Amino acid sequence: MNYDERPLLVYWEVTQACDLACRHCRADAVPWRHPQELSTEEGQALLDRLVGFGQPLPHLVLTGGDPLKRPDLFDLIAYARGLGFTVAVTPSGTSLLTEGIVRRMREAEVWMMALSLDGSTPERHDAVRGVSGSFDRTVRAARWAKTFGLPLQVNTLVCGETLGDLPAIYSLIAELGGAQWALFFLIQTGRGRVLREVTPEESEEVMAWVYGTAQHAPFRIRTTEAPHYRRVALQRSASEGKGGPAAQPVVQVRGAFGIRDGNGIMFVSHTGRVYPAGFLPVSAGHVRRDDPVEVYRRSPLFLALRDPARLRGKCGLCEFRYVCGGSRARAYAATGDPLESDPLCPYQSVRYSAVPALSGGA
Repeated sequence: MNYDERPLLVYWEVTQACDLACRHCRADAVPWRHPQELSTEEGQALLDRLVGFGQPLPHLVLTGGDPLKRPDLFDLIAYARGLGFTVAVTPSGTSLLTEGIVRRMREAEVWMMALSLDGSTPERHDAVRGVSGSFDRTVRAARWAKTFGLPLQVNTLVCGETLGDLPAIYSLIAELGGAQWALFFLIQTGRGRVLREVTPEESEEVMAWVYGTAQHAPFRIRTTEAPHYRRVALQRSASEGKGGPAAQPVVQVRGAFGIRDGNGIMFVSHTGRVYPAGFLPVSAGHVRRDDPVEVYRRSPLFLALRDPARLRGKCGLCEFRYVCGGSRARAYAATGDPLESDPLCPYQSVRYSAVPALSGGA
């Protein structure tokens, strides 16, 4: 896909309402729905506009909050499916997530259900999610998905509090029959400011473990807000004699390998604001007044984020910038500038090392 023309993934935060109290919640979710949330009719109008991206249509992810807090959720799914979208849904592990709901998702031809597991035991998971019983409800829903043949993605937060539990979570997902494991590296935004980000050195260790584990995993593993995994994978692959572009990684391409905030991703909030990603809270437009297709293709923010030549600091000089590009959300959270360097990546390119440090004085 040409990510200058269309994203691979459009996330629509259909509501901010959720009955959990997750310690890392990007959305600062609350139990009740916002009065300015997009209505059913406005949501359908948004979906009509998104068809303007043309074929192949982006994948649509209905997220939250908890999408199950919207009584019109299945109407929205049916409308999107009727327009030709593949639809994924990310329900929360609450009492709303029943066996009947999981069955309805399968019947509604939902492409994938995504559940969050942030611990391998009830104690570990529920401590992050803030509500007792969330682990058991999530595991039950995962088993129902397997029974009904509904593909399952498991999302796991990577932070200081979950770091040592990742191998046990991996084993649990294998038992549950997950199709994909998404490792979300903490961005300290929203309520996530109370948790500890992994250090650059810890992140590199996790990347190496993920690379080795992915060679034999029964499901796909991917990272979110940690695109430097691609650099680690290329380096490891080259060291193992498997070839690939690691020797000349500066090739200026905009393929699927370079997907990141604003480049292959677009996020629409519950009130209709358009962002490059859910973790990058810099608005580029509003669906009540702007065409989201034009916002993605033409807004100065999205255009800058899709141009690796605009990156600053060591990300801007890195030979892997076209396949990685760093987390723009983490750069913004750390510096207030989405084009600055991603502080989680410890790699320092030869080009960056050759730049002399500026000193004070005459």
